[in-house]
Amino acid sequence: MVDAHVRVGECREAALPLHTLLATMDRLGIDAALISPPERCIAYHNAEGNALTTGAAAASGGRLYAYAVANPWRGTDALAELDRARSAGAVALAVDPVLQGFDLHDGLLDPLLRKACDWRWPVYVRTGTPPTALPLPLASLARRHPDVTFIMGRSGATDFWIDAIPALRYAPNLLADTSYAPWDTVLSGFGADPSVGPERVVFSTDAPYTVPEVELERILDWPLPAADRARVLGENLTRLLP
Repeated sequence: MVDAHVRVGECREAALPLHTLLATMDRLGIDAALISPPERCIAYHNAEGNALTTGAAAASGGRLYAYAVANPWRGTDALAELDRARSAGAVALAVDPVLQGFDLHDGLLDPLLRKACDWRWPVYVRTGTPPTALPLPLASLARRHPDVTFIMGRSGATDFWIDAIPALRYAPNLLADTSYAPWDTVLSGFGADPSVGPERVVFSTDAPYTVPEVELERILDWPLPAADRARVLGENLTRLLP
């Protein structure tokens, strides 16, 4: 099993020490997780956040993979920070247009996405907060960057779940994540839609803002063929990682 998004360290409303994350992964049978830094590091202290995630990944024995963060308002400095993070072992880009203060269509993010494309990095974009972090604008961004795989973080939870499937239909390079989503409504909709299906859904706990046991139980309760459940719980994401 691979967890598509976890936030480590002292976050704004919760904390997740690395030893707690690894112990939870052991208990639940989660083999690997992609980790991003606390909110303040996403917004401003990018270098500190990247040092945290890449350092943790390097010391994890292959169990943790680092997201890199860089505020696109920093221009060429943001690109240089991505270069440093990649050299330190980062394998994906995490973006939060609310915390970082930009619109998905104002062009600020495009140079970072070109880097991600060149490096074949997946790009995680948190959604669910209007007006800048929503599924449909993200889908339009994904259409403009068809060679980048985007993960729709939280899949619009909770007020914008209704837009998740139309967004996925519009952008074939966009994946849904499972965090917060009940299987009998949102997830079953993903699975049943012929344009989406389990092959475009990735498992995420979004810890520490959820209870990981509950997030996993929801996927195990979702009535899926074993092969489809395996795709959601890790295979879909593993093919995007080095």
